[in-house]
Amino acid sequence: MMASHQVVIVKEAQEIKTIDELSAYADKPLSSTILVICYKYKKYDKRKSLAKIVEKKGVFFDSAKTRDEKMPAWITEHVGKEGYSISPKAAAIMADYLGNDLSKVVNELSKLYISIPKGSQITDKIIEDNIGISKDYNIFELQNALGTRNIVKANRIIAYFASNPKDNPLIKTIPLLYNYYIKLLIYHYLPDKSNKEAAAALSISPFFVSDYQSAARNYSIEKLKQIVGLLREYDLKNKGIDNGSANENDLTKELIFKILH
Repeated sequence: MMASHQVVIVKEAQEIKTIDELSAYADKPLSSTILVICYKYKKYDKRKSLAKIVEKKGVFFDSAKTRDEKMPAWITEHVGKEGYSISPKAAAIMADYLGNDLSKVVNELSKLYISIPKGSQITDKIIEDNIGISKDYNIFELQNALGTRNIVKANRIIAYFASNPKDNPLIKTIPLLYNYYIKLLIYHYLPDKSNKEAAAALSISPFFVSDYQSAARNYSIEKLKQIVGLLREYDLKNKGIDNGSANENDLTKELIFKILH
């Protein structure tokens, strides 16, 4: 009331079948009204007249989902803006565990801010104590165990996954391992394997380049290609294709065994 402008927000605009009819208003909008159209879950066709007019006379903001490999960097930047810092390992653990749902990540970080002083660094221990993500038994530690060919540690983590199937389903583990081994393949083919170039090519923090350097020495190109094939095979088996009577736990153990041997 008594303000120079009024804000009108159209929520769930994707459910309005006649939304393009707003073109007439968008072409000659009221200067005192800020109209926000929230179109979610799918992209609005930019070939339509409403999109063209909005791009010309207003702001067409496309908020694409952050890619999984960019999440650690996003988390680090977001935490910095809030007046805290986060270790590279902690950021990687959160990204692997929570995925690229930004609202979920921000919600979990907000819980941490309440329990630690401003300016503190968020570590994997703090994450374990406050969010419940194990710093020893997670996909990040499984990747490290596989990268170093640490059979005992890898089997220990897999046993933990089996006892917590809801938090560590195979359908979630396979894509993360696939991305890990694809990056190892890319690393093998890099003409320049310096920390800076490798970090940029693999979309990882320079902090983790040494882990990939070490893992690459343990896996030949041929073995990596075989592993990628195994991950595709077990993804299908986990979805019920040619898996016989094997359950998810059996498939996980079998997959890890074949990766390591």
